[in-house]
Amino acid sequence: MGRGRVVQTAFDESERRAWAGQADAYAASFAKLCAYPVPELLDAAGVRESVRVLDVGTGTGTAAALACGRGAKVTAVDAEPGMVAQAALAAPEADVQLAALPQLPFADDEFDATVGNFVLNHVGQPRQALTELRRVTRPGGRIAVTIWGVPAAAGQTLLGRAVQAAGVTRPAHLPALAPEDDFLRTEQGFAALLGEAGLTDVVCDTVTWDHQTTPEEWWSGPAAGVATIGQIVTSQNPVVIDEIRNHFESLCVEFTGPGGVLILPHAALIAHGQA
Repeated sequence: MGRGRVVQTAFDESERRAWAGQADAYAASFAKLCAYPVPELLDAAGVRESVRVLDVGTGTGTAAALACGRGAKVTAVDAEPGMVAQAALAAPEADVQLAALPQLPFADDEFDATVGNFVLNHVGQPRQALTELRRVTRPGGRIAVTIWGVPAAAGQTLLGRAVQAAGVTRPAHLPALAPEDDFLRTEQGFAALLGEAGLTDVVCDTVTWDHQTTPEEWWSGPAAGVATIGQIVTSQNPVVIDEIRNHFESLCVEFTGPGGVLILPHAALIAHGQA
């Protein structure tokens, strides 16, 4: 399967800027949330002993480390050097490299299984990204990916509600996906996306969980500029940031459990298919 000309979109460029230098702040805030679906993701891809696995968008290395723990032969990539460094520490047995979709530095059919935990939320051309995952996965190999679904679960909307309550809108310098590159973030829509990339026997399910954190930990991510929500928050002036935080603290009451713990319902879509 040949590779076409790679075009980096405005969305891709924005993502690279947004995540630059954010590995530590991500590890301290949203990484534990994103780790939850990883065991199911690895199961869906058939990751077990001796399987050659590629983990794309490894972040702090959660999936790579768990795959190594299953005895797999793991390669992991991320577009951000700080994430690569963290993943190399988390999964010392893995081959961790700097690389980004939609063009990976691997031969056709190089892996038995490929996983991407929430990486498709951060690429400008999801179809092309999935086509690249299929290219590097051998025929009959498994590909499994997660994204955040739409509509979002109640816990996932907390920070966005605080921003909205402060009257803040998405800044113009943060581009959205081009309409022709977007897709429905539902089970049916996500499954269709994998089918369009040439995968067969596609299954998509919803996984739900209650993420437990603290108001301080949950605010630390956006306060440091992590992810799109963080880019929105940190682009405001200090007075508006304080207003967002005040709304956030008020809204936290809805989700506060015993001992002041935040209990935030989340939901993700996990889809898998055969190359």
